Amino acid sequence: MDQATKQFPATPVEVEDIIRRRAYEIYEQRGRADGFELDDWVQAEAEVLGSREMSKAA
Repeated sequence: MDQATKQFPATPVEVEDIIRRRAYEIYEQRGRADGFELDDWVQAEAEVLGSREMSKAA
């Protein structure tokens, strides 16, 4: 995960952009296979929001 995901607190728009970029990375890592958009988004959201919660707890 890139450095941007560790820069919290962020605005909701910034968080959505981070999630979007991470979802695209996941898509690319899978070889750009179509049909997994929701899976990619949910995984990215869990990773990004999970890292956000971890940074709040620290």
